[in-house]
Parts: sequence; C-alpha cells; structure tokens
Amino acid sequence: MKIRALEAFDAYLRHGSTRAAADAMGVGQPLVSKLLSGLEKELGFKLFERRRNHLAPTPEALLFHESVSRTLSAFRELNTEAEAISTQKRGNIVIAAQPIFCDTFLLDTIARFKKSRPDVGVRLVDVGLGELLRMIAERTCDIGLGITLETDAYGAEVTPLGRCEARCALPVGHPRNKPGAIPLPRIRNEAFVELSPGSPLRTRIDYLFETIDVRRTIAAELRTLRSVCDLVGKGTGIAVIDPIAELLIDRRRVVTKPLIPTIDWEIALFSPRDKPLSQVARSFVETLRDDIDGLKRKGVISG
Repeated sequence: MKIRALEAFDAYLRHGSTRAAADAMGVGQPLVSKLLSGLEKELGFKLFERRRNHLAPTPEALLFHESVSRTLSAFRELNTEAEAISTQKRGNIVIAAQPIFCDTFLLDTIARFKKSRPDVGVRLVDVGLGELLRMIAERTCDIGLGITLETDAYGAEVTPLGRCEARCALPVGHPRNKPGAIPLPRIRNEAFVELSPGSPLRTRIDYLFETIDVRRTIAAELRTLRSVCDLVGKGTGIAVIDPIAELLIDRRRVVTKPLIPTIDWEIALFSPRDKPLSQVARSFVETLRDDIDGLKRKGVISG
C-alpha cells in the first residue's frame, strides 16, 4: 500500500472531488483517479459508488478513512521528527564530566548550545574520572570531559582539547606570595588542602612529594576543587590546583603561582571507541571547542 495512494484517498474524502483533491496535492486530476482506482483494487473492497460524474464513498470507505487519517498523521510526525533530527533540533545527549568542569565553563557551554537547539535534551552527570571511564565503557554516556592525568583510557577514544599546568593556590597574605614560581621543596612544611585520595591530581601530587622524600601535612581533604579553593581562601592551608579552578577563585582572598617542576596534563574529550557520535553530539562538541579556545585566549590553559 503506497503512501501516495492513501494521501489521494484522504484528500478526496476531505475535499469531495478528484479535482479538489488534485489541487490540494499539487498533482494532476488523472493521477488522483489512477491512485484511487489502484488502491481500491489492492484493498479488495469497494471504496466508491460511481454516480454519474461523482464518486460517493461507501460505508467501508468511511470506516477505512479513520485508520488512514491516523496513519497519515503518524507519517507526518515521522517526517517532522526526521527533519528535526537531520537539522540537529531534536535529540538527546548525555555528558559525563569531572566536577571542576561542571563548576566552571561547561554550564555556559550547555546554555549556549541550548539557545540554538531548545528541543535537544541535555543531561550532565558530575562524576570522577574513574566513573567517567566506566560510563564510556558501558555506553551510558555519549561523551565525557576529563583529564589525561594517570588515565587508563581503555575502551575510549581520547581527543586532547587543551594543555593544563597545575598552580599553587595560597591565601593572599601567605609568606610565599612573592613574584616567581614556587619550587615544591619550599612548601614541604605547609598545611595542604587536598582533593580526596584516589583523584588523578592528588595521586600525581603525592607521587611528586614522595620522590623528594617529603611527608606533607594534610589539613583537609575535599571532593571538589571549588571546596578546596574556598578553604584556601579561609586560610586553612595551601593547595595544588587545576588551572581551570582559577575561574572559581575569589581574588581578594586567594592568589595562584606556577610550580617547579611543572605538573601538566590535557583536558580531553572521551567517547566510546566503536560508537560514532550523533549529529547532536558533534554539534555540542563544536560548541565545547569554541569555549575551550576562549580559555586558551584568556591564558587559563594552553594549546
């Protein structure tokens, strides 16, 4: 059963003549007559009674038309949905991201993306790097935004987006708040505000201090860098932070300094290795890249 034949049948019953149906469909009258005749033969029951120059629908035709109307309505909805998907106006995207990105620029990225695609559903999941990689492996998210520090990215396609270099965050009035970079041995006796054990940045910092045979004093351990920076601002201790965290700092209370040796890594886009990104996801990545480029222009990260 051809959709065009059903459209001709629907148009005839709505408009009452083959000429009016042809005009509504934008085709010639002979084609409408041919479509109606072919549909009737295919169905195996009479759709019309021929009365002079007029076709009168049978009771069976009126009953059949109810189903045809529903079918054509559903078909039009399918066409609308397909067009919306092809133009990236519909769809859903699940993003897994580490807390530092959720707390800073990523919300602005989502807001900009939604302005041009208000009907696209966006779900942002705030996770640690281990959980992010698990979600990628299990295909429960479309993309992940994380760092490449101490990362086993098995099962994930990893696309670097920008280079980060750790900073030392100090209370404004701290004695180490002097021009120049801070050598790690100089802060061996400081109280540290740290991320929880197991985070990639915490693991790297612990390792570096172990190589210079320094046992640090940990004043507090917190889950997010937002909390770490807040506690540094209250004078609880100093911290080694992701440069993205500088977007969260109250400059009236906290300053940051480069470290010697440097601790660097990359912000990266993670995606399932054997699952192509949808058009919607690719569009989001383009918006994300624009915002990453903005961070590079501000000097927060480098290329």
